[in-house]
Amino acid sequence: MSFSLHGISASKGIAIGRVSVLERSQFEVNEYVIEPGDIAREVERFNEAVRLAKTHVERLREQLPSALEEQAGAFIEVHMLMLQDAAIASAPAEIIEANGCNAEWALKLQRDTLVAAFDAIDDPYLRARRDDVDHAAARIQWALKEGLGGAKVDDSARHAGRIVCADDLTPADTVLMQHQGILAFVTEYGGPNSHTAILARSLRIPAVVGLHAGRKYLRDGDNVVVDGRLGVILVEPDASARVFYEQRQREIAAHHAARRRLLKEPAVTMDGERVTLQANVELERDATSARAFNADGIGLYRTEMMFMNRSEPPGEEEQFEAYKQVISTMKGAPVTIRTLDLGADKQVDGMRPGAPEAANPALGLRAVRLCLREPQLFKTQLRAILRASAFGRVRMMVPMVAVQDELVQVRHFLAQCHAELDASGIKYDSNMPVGAMIEVPAAAVCADLFARQADFLSIGTNDLIQYTIAIDRIDDEVSYLYDPVHPAVLRLIQTVIRAGHHTGIPVAMCGEMAGDARYTRLLLGLGLREFSVHPGALLEVKQMVVESHAGNLRRLTQRIMRAHRPSTRQSLLKELNDS
Repeated sequence: MSFSLHGISASKGIAIGRVSVLERSQFEVNEYVIEPGDIAREVERFNEAVRLAKTHVERLREQLPSALEEQAGAFIEVHMLMLQDAAIASAPAEIIEANGCNAEWALKLQRDTLVAAFDAIDDPYLRARRDDVDHAAARIQWALKEGLGGAKVDDSARHAGRIVCADDLTPADTVLMQHQGILAFVTEYGGPNSHTAILARSLRIPAVVGLHAGRKYLRDGDNVVVDGRLGVILVEPDASARVFYEQRQREIAAHHAARRRLLKEPAVTMDGERVTLQANVELERDATSARAFNADGIGLYRTEMMFMNRSEPPGEEEQFEAYKQVISTMKGAPVTIRTLDLGADKQVDGMRPGAPEAANPALGLRAVRLCLREPQLFKTQLRAILRASAFGRVRMMVPMVAVQDELVQVRHFLAQCHAELDASGIKYDSNMPVGAMIEVPAAAVCADLFARQADFLSIGTNDLIQYTIAIDRIDDEVSYLYDPVHPAVLRLIQTVIRAGHHTGIPVAMCGEMAGDARYTRLLLGLGLREFSVHPGALLEVKQMVVESHAGNLRRLTQRIMRAHRPSTRQSLLKELNDS
């Protein structure tokens, strides 16, 4: 009998094949008391498990094929850093000593504390980093249970040529399985912004995540179709469905081949409109991928990862070296560094002793608000960014501005940093552009006012859409309301673009909407000419650009904005993309 299952799209593409269910033996973490005389031995047992987990990750790094080092090395590096972080590697030992409990329970308590801290972060991209905590903790738990042999990755060879169904996958699992020829993967947990999902997109593995109870309905050997774009799994498809999806596979393969030919070509529309295509990065090594896809620069360098999972924020020198490395990798292309964008959660509270916990982190002390409240934290980053500006074309972007005075205060702190660097004889770009990230509806409505104070604007659609429609797209119960083509969202985007045009400053978009090729022509019709996307999406967006006539898009775009019903807007959007 044929039936379908629905999850969350993580990586586009079509896969047709048999299921291979990855069974990880589940085990309960029991709590028991350790006798005082045995506590030191239990601490050493935990420390040995951490060492074994690190050894396992090192082995995974050694097994990486050279062709995948650039794409996957950064993710494995994140896991190694997580295992080296005191929050995972040392805190459970302190819990053992303080509570006299077993190592497994101490690790679980610390894992739960860290996950709660990530869950409190409003930004869905950063919130998804809780998966890395889970993967690191699980690796140590396996080492505690069975030693290094128990912590090994499942025998992936048996999954070759199959569609893997699992509770969850680590980036390391994904890399090794891709190397051994899996067709796609389906997981019960995870989100579209997890490292595993990002890696799947980079490796072009079709993937669907968040398929709750997927292993309840899928069995080893089932024939299935995975539609990564729609987040749908079709089980035991009939002949007509199989023929349809086989044709779709051929069409997708042809499109990929065509896109590779665009690698060295400029992004210019059919009527001669030049479009700037930049990349979003979060790790130094991501810049290498941006270069490989011939990005025009980096439109969003997220700096938050340096601040996560540590009791003290990174110092000026550490930040300076990280920024300088990315600038060097881009070899003269512009790099837009976003200042710290964290929420009022425990990770940040740990850097602010005695600070109250926010009742609503989404509307609390986060991003520029936090930076202005903590001048020393902010000025350390500003100095590092300014110093790095001496080594290339650097722009600085301020997130979540809501009132004009925030930009005034930022420039005040920059002026102080200028004076300090001048006094020390340190070089920097005194004319470094300072931009505002427009992701709060109030800032979008008043974009003309912000445009007079900023050197550029960049639209962050992830938060702009959520705040405009008042929904959390990660919340399953209301995510159906998340609509990038809602008239209110489109009007705000158009308002920002027009404000930039009227004042003569650049306007870019760096949210997920910019990297979704379904919206490329719509955004071109609204007047957007600067996109910043995940490196893996650059060629797909470029293909839409070069196959579009910008002048012909405006009429249909306006019809989409005036449409009352979501179904009508989707029909018009399809017409726009098919034209």
